[in-house]
Amino acid sequence: MSTVEVSVILPVFNEADNLEPLTRDILAALEETGRSYEIIFIDDGSTDRSLEVLTALQRTHSSIVVIEFRRNFGQTAALAAGLRAAEGEVVVTMDADRQNDPQDIGMLLREIDQGMDLVCGWRHERKDGLWLRLLPSRAANWLISTTTDVKLHDYGCTLKAMRKDVAKNLRLYGEMHRFIPAIASWYGVRMSEVKVRHHPRTAGVSKYGLSRTFRVLLDLLTVKFLMGYSARPIQFFGSIGLACTVAGGSVLGWLFIERVFLGIALAGRPAVLAGIVLTLIGLQFVTVGLLAELQARTYHESQDKPIYEIRHTYRGRES
Repeated sequence: MSTVEVSVILPVFNEADNLEPLTRDILAALEETGRSYEIIFIDDGSTDRSLEVLTALQRTHSSIVVIEFRRNFGQTAALAAGLRAAEGEVVVTMDADRQNDPQDIGMLLREIDQGMDLVCGWRHERKDGLWLRLLPSRAANWLISTTTDVKLHDYGCTLKAMRKDVAKNLRLYGEMHRFIPAIASWYGVRMSEVKVRHHPRTAGVSKYGLSRTFRVLLDLLTVKFLMGYSARPIQFFGSIGLACTVAGGSVLGWLFIERVFLGIALAGRPAVLAGIVLTLIGLQFVTVGLLAELQARTYHESQDKPIYEIRHTYRGRES
């Protein structure tokens, strides 16, 4: 059984008019690389002719795999299914709207050949609307880069290439497909960003909107927590808890001094309630941190899941 060298993963949702020309372009680009390949389309509950077109393409080309979802689960779920099904030594992800250029696949593969574990595309000349796409995207890229400390120009570009071991370690939920570089950075991957081409949409309708912004913000909080504190949650919750407890204790201590030594009445003073509430909140955060520590240990120990990732083990006289 021949080894698949490259797997190309494409989530599809109502892109019937794009699929045939896109497939021709991808096949031509992959043939130029001289590597064995497979193309995995994930039909994410399309309501147009997308599935019909995909199954017809699959009957024509043995290298095409089609995964049909029962309903629309979203781009993250589609990518997760594709990553799980991929057999290639290198996995390439891209959109099915023909705005990514398949000719850039070869460039990404060359970056992988030079030692990179993950290569991210950067749409440096985007062909999208300024107000609804470009400005929100730039703001999101700045916010994600600042929060995660993984500096990239374009987190939203689906065109990426990664080694198989990186792809198989990714666990994606919610809208986290855009955080793949940040999630992968926890594993200590070698990462680069390259400029890729971007084309205006010629068929179909964009599925992106401002409504995704709020979901992205919530997922960003999740990613930040997982990257920094998933194995030591007490340091996150405990820090907040100690700060609240110290603040509340200081307020109550000062009020105690005022009442006992200065004879100042406490009745009707909001500071009393504030001190009590801060102290109780602090104790609750510390308690949550301790419970999270227990859950983290259960998570790692029950699955024998390591808290580290090994790139390679050198033995004997390996060169």
